[in-house]
Amino acid sequence: MPSASEPRAWEHVLSHLEQMLVSGELSPGQRLPGERVLAADLGVGRSSVREALRVMEALGLLTSKTGSGPTSGAMIVSRPTGGMAMLMRMQVAAQGFPVADIVQTRLVLETEVLHTLALHSPTPDLSNAEELLDAMDEPTLAATEFLLLDSQFHIALADAAGNQVIAAMMVGLRDSIEGYVLAGAPLTAWPTTCGRLRHEHRGLVEAVRAGDPDLARKRIVDHIRGYYAESLGTDPRNGPIGGRVQ
Repeated sequence: MPSASEPRAWEHVLSHLEQMLVSGELSPGQRLPGERVLAADLGVGRSSVREALRVMEALGLLTSKTGSGPTSGAMIVSRPTGGMAMLMRMQVAAQGFPVADIVQTRLVLETEVLHTLALHSPTPDLSNAEELLDAMDEPTLAATEFLLLDSQFHIALADAAGNQVIAAMMVGLRDSIEGYVLAGAPLTAWPTTCGRLRHEHRGLVEAVRAGDPDLARKRIVDHIRGYYAESLGTDPRNGPIGGRVQ
């Protein structure tokens, strides 16, 4: 039985797979060796291999299909956002991350996104973001549907800015608190709020297309602070009213 300081067998498997990724022996889109092969190569049981693969799947690093043939087995995912989103959701739920810290991090990331977009010449392709704005103009959308499109719009801006790490972090940041917004502190006067958000979203794109980084930064800061101040009673400068999420 290993001591507390010694890695467990599945951790040994996980470390080995990490090294394969770092070395380039494994790459996104490539399938992992089979359980039997990994177990034999590493001198561990197949249950330990399965445990390591379950951890990687939970982290969003791979997807697996049962059965046989060329499409079966575990494959490395090229853009693992699921694990980051899950980690942040769990941390917020367990009161590990104060909501004010999450909101402040959104401000840091998204001001950088809007600043980058506005500085870039020619303007990056914003067609995906603008399609989402058009979809949000549908008057019959429920709040949950609108907020899903809203989240996708902000992520589309990050994608257009070209920083995949920021885009992945934004998925996790938004997912970690949107459920709380809807379930624990539902928005009041939704039609008015919805109209304001539509107007502010259009203003973000206008500032980017105008090539005005200062205006773009100001508008995204006002947009994020205003949204959370209204929906959660939270101002990132002063912390959430009532402290952490309960």
